[in-house]
Amino acid sequence: MKFKHTGRSLRHTGLIVLFFLSTILITACLRSAVHSKTTFTELKTLTMMADGQQRRYALFVPATLPADIPVPLVLELHGGGVYIEDMTGQSGHKTPYKLWMELARKQHFIVVFPEGLNGAYGKPTWNDCRANARVNSSANDVHFISLLIDSLAAHYPVDSNRIYVSGTSNGGLMALRLAVELPQKIAAVAAVAAAMPDSSECPPPHHPMSVLFMNGTADNHLPYNGGFVSHPPNPAHGSVLSTPASVKIWTALDRTDSVPQVQHFPDLDPDDGSIVVRYSYLHGVDNTEVILYKIIGGGHSAPSIRERFSWLFEHYFGKQNHDIEMTQEVWQFFRDKQKSM
Repeated sequence: MKFKHTGRSLRHTGLIVLFFLSTILITACLRSAVHSKTTFTELKTLTMMADGQQRRYALFVPATLPADIPVPLVLELHGGGVYIEDMTGQSGHKTPYKLWMELARKQHFIVVFPEGLNGAYGKPTWNDCRANARVNSSANDVHFISLLIDSLAAHYPVDSNRIYVSGTSNGGLMALRLAVELPQKIAAVAAVAAAMPDSSECPPPHHPMSVLFMNGTADNHLPYNGGFVSHPPNPAHGSVLSTPASVKIWTALDRTDSVPQVQHFPDLDPDDGSIVVRYSYLHGVDNTEVILYKIIGGGHSAPSIRERFSWLFEHYFGKQNHDIEMTQEVWQFFRDKQKSM
């Protein structure tokens, strides 16, 4: 999924429809009436070299971490066209992703927000597995993420068995690529507004992995039933399998229960045009699970109760659900998962 970053000016609004924005792009696209500048003093923006290129990332190491005790590491991957300042809230935009830092303080883990390199439209993207997408960066992002994990583990008390990756849209597809190509370092992944590619340059998944999907049935950029992404559908942005087909790939590999446990969440905001149903496929090999949050009526965005996108975002990307907090649900999924190789 490729998105055009439009945070500085509404004159880019026309490009939004052209270039696939990620959920966070909403944060980059629209300023709230009251700016939500982040005040996390532990947050740093850093760089490192990978394959001869300088790569940026934002790192949050809570001051509350216990001494000399290994802690989990969460990597949060932006959507196409989104900058790390938009993810962390430093740009002043609404962003559900900054809530990772509050969780990290309370639950004692480290959060890192890596940034992709520029794609065809001059904004950060990830080189996910879509073989038929022509707008992605061509960077070796799997190698970058692997080097970043090694660097952080060398300098901080990272629990190597509890490293997790979450991503939205293009970032969600990149998280799925890491599940396929970096299972020796990753314990679980979460893909929001994302699905498996139907034309893939990556090999089929070969190692069991716990995977969470969180997709809207009314997503007009990443179709729930599969097909070309962006709005209108654009072959240059590649294509994806349906959400049910993507789930099936992982339930088959993990050999989970064939019948899921089903939970209907309370409709806390009847005006958001959507409801949430969770399907949990449990008891996979090596204690793996596959979870689907089906956002019925939801659009191309990360659900959030606290960080609500504007009406203008919803005009282009559909309804944002306000019944669950994405970061909390993903962390509940991650927190007990252990790397199995």
